[in-house]
Amino acid sequence: MSTFQIDVPMPSMGATVSELTIINIVVAPGAQVAKGQKLAELESDKSAFDFESPAAGTIVAVHGQKGDVKRSGETLFRMETADASLQHLAVATAQHDAQAAAAAAPHAPAAKALVWTPRATKLAQEAGLDPTQIFDIEATGPGGRVSGDDVAKYLASRKG
Repeated sequence: MSTFQIDVPMPSMGATVSELTIINIVVAPGAQVAKGQKLAELESDKSAFDFESPAAGTIVAVHGQKGDVKRSGETLFRMETADASLQHLAVATAQHDAQAAAAAAPHAPAAKALVWTPRATKLAQEAGLDPTQIFDIEATGPGGRVSGDDVAKYLASRKG
């Protein structure tokens, strides 16, 4: 039986909920999990719930930690599985490894992806900056997001 790796995304909770908070991660890389086994506890602005494994397999990586706020669809886990019904989620691991190596190269910024509030994004863009290219800003907003105040402070520090 051939195995492959998949990225397990944050669930979608409907049109009005686009972000979820990680309350707890209950598995670690290397853990063998069964289909339906609890992997994490998540919370939306409306409810808290258990997030279960979509298949039996091995957790390869965890992309988040307690307190992180992640958007629906963002990768939460990478797992190795033999469940053919999830083949559509298979990731090209050689391509992923090449991208990871390129990101770790001395010329590329080694930075954690930042989550920006809509106001922060607008302020950065109005200042002629691309939020996806800013890695040295302090994120002090709710859930570790970059707030409008963070952008104002960042812009002030660049002037002087």
